[in-house]
Amino acid sequence: MESLGSAPADPVSYEGVWRFTASAVDASVPSARHAVRDLLDRQGVPIEDDILQGLLLIVSELVTNAVKHAALLSPELAVEVAIAADWVRVSVEDNHPYRPTALETDYAQTGGRGLLLVKVITEEAGGTCDVEHTAGGGKIIWAALPLKTQL
Repeated sequence: MESLGSAPADPVSYEGVWRFTASAVDASVPSARHAVRDLLDRQGVPIEDDILQGLLLIVSELVTNAVKHAALLSPELAVEVAIAADWVRVSVEDNHPYRPTALETDYAQTGGRGLLLVKVITEEAGGTCDVEHTAGGGKIIWAALPLKTQL
């Protein structure tokens, strides 16, 4: 029997951090999305389907932003997936110094709302997202979502 003051239980088997790099080209968008899905499947992560679909859309949006807006100064991007017992965090890092902001809805525009979409999906799932600067002058854009819908 475990007492209240004892060490926490062993980590769940699917927990960990994985990182991969890709060229900042259009083909990296579906490749990154498939790599994240395959990782979650391979690790046996018990993520609800609605959360998974939102997470994969976030991956697509973040990689697309890096490809479209950072490729000139950052020909390579990195995707990191961190999985804990009850949440998953995905981040995309590039070496471009520009820190984007989520634009408001403008129905006349055909693009430019990717970060707004990321923010909305994240908030609806009960997660958080942010943009951080890296020590090298680039940025990391990340979103953390619960594995299960928050009631």
